[in-house]
Amino acid sequence: MMTNRFYDLLAIHVAVFLFGAAGLFGKSLDLPPTLIVFGRVLFASLALTLAVLLLRVEIRIRHGRDLAGFLLLGTILVVHWITFYHSIQISTVATGLLTFSTFPIFVTFLEPLFFHERVRTFDLLISAIVFLGLVLVIPEFNVSNNLTLGVFWGTLSGCTFAILSILNRKFVMSYPALTVAWYQNAFACLILLPIAGSTTLHISYSDLSQLALLGIVFTALAHTLFIRGMYEIKTQLASVVACLEPVYGILLALILLHEAPSGREILGGGVILGAILCATTRPSGTGAGSGNE
Repeated sequence: MMTNRFYDLLAIHVAVFLFGAAGLFGKSLDLPPTLIVFGRVLFASLALTLAVLLLRVEIRIRHGRDLAGFLLLGTILVVHWITFYHSIQISTVATGLLTFSTFPIFVTFLEPLFFHERVRTFDLLISAIVFLGLVLVIPEFNVSNNLTLGVFWGTLSGCTFAILSILNRKFVMSYPALTVAWYQNAFACLILLPIAGSTTLHISYSDLSQLALLGIVFTALAHTLFIRGMYEIKTQLASVVACLEPVYGILLALILLHEAPSGREILGGGVILGAILCATTRPSGTGAGSGNE
């Protein structure tokens, strides 16, 4: 007989698979990153609104300053996803996913500033190894090389995701995780509305359908599944599963887009993922983020 723990672990695996697959939309959609992100947060907001209503999740803001905090989360989410999709569009899915996965480096150095915690020697060692993996992924130190630029934008995406994860940690101490996800997607949608809102009316039905799929299934459903899975699964185990996000995405890119990672990407990615896996399986390691949210 299958236990609740099995279904929760399955939910986390499915969520991470969906997070990894979300990167492929950067290639399948012939749209600028701002429009992709606007469509993603628009449909995600609508789906999360339904989830909040059905699950009767409390969304009332308890302190006035939290409104500004949620607006900041939405702004960072916009920057994170735009840089992520820009990285993939000018380079490869593998480059975007692997360089985004460096976010634990930034968490290592930023988290102590937010929570007054001490930086551990082990974390510094892991960060150095991840940095080595990042250097291996870079094909050449030449800004005219799109793969090199892809590494830069992907790493910036990882940096903004680290900041987002740290701020989320602060907010989930006071609000349900689904409430935090709803607010940051809704504010991200409002931020992008003046920039990309009118353009959405002129895109094709096929692109609109893909954006709806990206927002509803690969964002809102993935968030909900990941959060639901955390009921029975420890953060440490969820962190290990989250390491599979780039693996899932790269395999799907190989199968669906025939985009094979280069030898450098495989070597550097192996170093990055190995170091992160080592860090997340160590007691009191860095907690998991909810995938590429």
